[in-house]
Amino acid sequence: MTAMMTILGPVLMGAAFGFLLQRGKVTNCNVIENQFRLRDFTVLKVMGTAIVVGGIGVLLLVDTGNTKYYVKDANMLAIALGAALFGIGMVVYGYCPGTALGAIATGSIHALVGALGMVAGAILYALSFDWLKAHVLNVWALGKVRLPDVTNIPDIIWFAALAVGAGLFFWWIESVEAEQKRM
Repeated sequence: MTAMMTILGPVLMGAAFGFLLQRGKVTNCNVIENQFRLRDFTVLKVMGTAIVVGGIGVLLLVDTGNTKYYVKDANMLAIALGAALFGIGMVVYGYCPGTALGAIATGSIHALVGALGMVAGAILYALSFDWLKAHVLNVWALGKVRLPDVTNIPDIIWFAALAVGAGLFFWWIESVEAEQKRM
């Protein structure tokens, strides 16, 4: 791979991702806030689709030998606390990091101010990492585990179940939204 592609490839992929977020309408903070109010499931549909498509892509890359899994430690307390903090931040801010960058690209000052808050949070995390490592990361630490390894169920079955479950969930959301429009 040339040096130019090393730089240009990720920039193009990031631009494509931002374009798709914009086209999916998830760079609008009202759409994200309404997801949490259970009034608009656009975010769930867009991100669910991205997870399924990305998962299938990773599965194909691993199965063809073009990459391997890089499994990080499953520190469950840290994951739970981080997910709660992320969710609270998303509700208050109205964006996740990716949609925030997409909103900044459309000229949102609100998103820019919040992104500066994310940078400040990242700095605080880095500064407190030693304490977190000693008091949080080692609590309920499972090590480098994956569901297929723990359950002895092959990757393809997990991905198929994810895809079928997502499809059924999307179908249910669409039927509920169609029913609400008829009322």
